[in-house]
Formats: sequence, C-alpha cells, structure tokens
Amino acid sequence: MNSLTPLVVVLALAIAFGVWYTRSRGEFRRKKTVNGPKLDAAIIGIELGAAVTMVQFSSAFCSPCRATKALLEDMVKTMPDVHYAHIDAEANLELVRKLDVRSTPTTLFLNSDGVEVGRAMGTPKRSQVLAAVNAIR
Repeated sequence: MNSLTPLVVVLALAIAFGVWYTRSRGEFRRKKTVNGPKLDAAIIGIELGAAVTMVQFSSAFCSPCRATKALLEDMVKTMPDVHYAHIDAEANLELVRKLDVRSTPTTLFLNSDGVEVGRAMGTPKRSQVLAAVNAIR
C-alpha cells in the first residue's frame, strides 16, 4: 500500500496542473501598470485602432495560432474601432524579448495610445475577446 502513495500524489498533482493549465489558456489578463513600451504602426505593421488593437504573436507550426488568427480576423470585421495585427514570433525575436512573450499564441491588447493593457496566452474564446475589448473601450 505504501508503494502506491507516491503514484497517487503525482497523479493528483498532474491532474491539478492540467486543470489549471487548461483554464488559464486564452484568459484575458489585465496589466496592473501601463508603464510598458508604446507600440506604434511602424512596429506592429498596421495603424492603431481607434479604441483597441489586438496584436497576436504566433509561430509557423502552431495550430492554436491558426485558430486564434481566424477568430480574431473574423471578430474585427464587425468592430470598426478595433484593429488586428499578426506578428510572426520567430521572425521578430527582439520584439518578442522586449514584450516578454513566452508562448504562442499570445495576443496583446493595446489601447488607442499603443500601450499594452492586457494579454491572453493561448487560444481565447469569442466571449473572452469581447469582454477584453469592452473592458478597454
């Protein structure tokens, strides 16, 4: 019986980590301070939106990145004051380091001044993106 205890403990920890990891992916996290670097059209490749700009960092072989790109491109069609930019993380490593992007897909939410006010790591749900955009507007 004692030999099963470590196995049960490891299994419980793995399940707890899996649940936390799944629930935290795609979740919008608001930045506590907005003293970060300002991003502009020259850096992200498009003009900033009047209210919000979503900047997605992705990599070539990332299937969640493709799903996130399709979702965000579809959503901005109905929101004229929101713009979307897609940046290849592998081709822009200096920017990735500067912005502390640790995984792909990562979506930054910028206010109208180009300051990051929040981010979502992983594939967000439509409702999470809408809530994030409405919180910034």
